[in-house]
Amino acid sequence: MTPANLATETTLPRKIEYLSQPTEVSMADRWFDIAAIDHFWIRRRFEVFQRLAGGLISGAREMAELGCGHGLLQREIEKAYGREVTGFDLNEYALKQNVSQRSKVYCYDIFRREETLRERFDVIFLFDVLEHIADEDRFVKALIFHLAPKGKLVVNVPAGQWAYSSYDKAAGHVRRYSVRTLERVLAASGLALKGWTYWGLPLVPALFLRKFWLMSRQEESEIITAGFDSRSPAVNKMMGFLSRLEWVPQKLLGTSLMAVFENLKGL
Repeated sequence: MTPANLATETTLPRKIEYLSQPTEVSMADRWFDIAAIDHFWIRRRFEVFQRLAGGLISGAREMAELGCGHGLLQREIEKAYGREVTGFDLNEYALKQNVSQRSKVYCYDIFRREETLRERFDVIFLFDVLEHIADEDRFVKALIFHLAPKGKLVVNVPAGQWAYSSYDKAAGHVRRYSVRTLERVLAASGLALKGWTYWGLPLVPALFLRKFWLMSRQEESEIITAGFDSRSPAVNKMMGFLSRLEWVPQKLLGTSLMAVFENLKGL
């Protein structure tokens, strides 16, 4: 199911509230055309979240996703938990495709530090965003403005700088992470690591193959399509089965890294 198909679940066009003007971001639009709720990687990411940090949702008053894009995580949480997740992004192309049904969606630059959003959210999701940010420290400090004291930040990032490839460049990734490099960045702004896991261990061989297979390709859209599109329902199902052949949490190796941090302010 593509984002366009998913959009038919809503009867009205996606309402976007503008707190900032849309801005070009370091993210390939082609990715939003491919990524969908039923993509094996999107499903596995949410399964990992549920095991690592799903318990945070019931105790949260308000939740937000920074870099919500076309709303896949928002929609997954709506369906699984019946909760709303306020979504913020600057990419208007993605926001117009947002598939969430109950959650508000804002075009918003967090560096503006809108006063009504100060310390508002008990849980903030930062899924596959931080690797796109050149100035991590400045970005994280702006993020914390929106996070309640003792609030939790749930982060997902690509793992292993050894895996950095032409796909990462095409996708707008500045870097990939280990748990040590991720903790160092967030601890500098007063966030304490509370739990983490690598995930995607069974996909590591495929990641190596992708790295070398894409070396000869030049066009951004072609690289994103070749590197992320599962191509057929059968392949998608097979990759989904393969992706689940690991324990979580695990500290060994993976294609991605998910972690929970706590805002030490108020402790």
